[in-house]
Amino acid sequence: MREAGRIVAQSLIELRERAKPGVTTLDLNNIAHTFITKRQAVPAFKGYRGFPASICTSLNDEVVHGIPNAKRVLKEGDIISIDVGAIYRGYVGDAATTLAIGAISDDARKLLQVTEGALAVAIAHACAGKYLEDLSAAVQDYAESRGYSVVRDYVGHGVGRTMHEDPQIPNFRQGKKGPVLKPGMTLAIEPMINQGTWKTRTLRDKWTVVTKDGRLSAHFEHTVLVTEGEPEILTLL
Repeated sequence: MREAGRIVAQSLIELRERAKPGVTTLDLNNIAHTFITKRQAVPAFKGYRGFPASICTSLNDEVVHGIPNAKRVLKEGDIISIDVGAIYRGYVGDAATTLAIGAISDDARKLLQVTEGALAVAIAHACAGKYLEDLSAAVQDYAESRGYSVVRDYVGHGVGRTMHEDPQIPNFRQGKKGPVLKPGMTLAIEPMINQGTWKTRTLRDKWTVVTKDGRLSAHFEHTVLVTEGEPEILTLL
């Protein structure tokens, strides 16, 4: 899983360098596909439950699961969430980041900072002996105390030999402690934070999820290993 995570991390660095005004989301998909396959790995999303691309590219008010498209051209001021998964020797790495395309508004930049901060506080709670609810509550408190909302319809998840494993990892309180975290658990922690309402809807392509009010959304994710000590981020170089 460390090697799968390394490939994902390297892919996101490559995409960060290539995501510029004038580039299409299909260009980014093709870059990631080539990068992953050259490292003897398989893009984890391609064909997963019928998903047609190798990565997810979600622009501006798109929350998750945006489909790369030759007609979606990045422009100055956009934000784009890029979600990458790779399977290496039967194990999955999964991570996402939201990038600024050129100069973005102060409001958009703050959204990115808060979402990345929410991921950091969640990871800090991914320690043996903590409960899943501790992690979920940390994300909700961090985001909502700063005036943002937490998506309820989509959550993080366990990850390992398959993309989605138990436990589900909500970014908001469930009102129950949930499982205790134990060394060896590998978790895909992924806050999805909106400027406005937490409510979402799915477009006609049956994949792309957007905010119900059309305001911006950001998404950051890491695959994290629970250990006896500090959590280990497997998708960070």
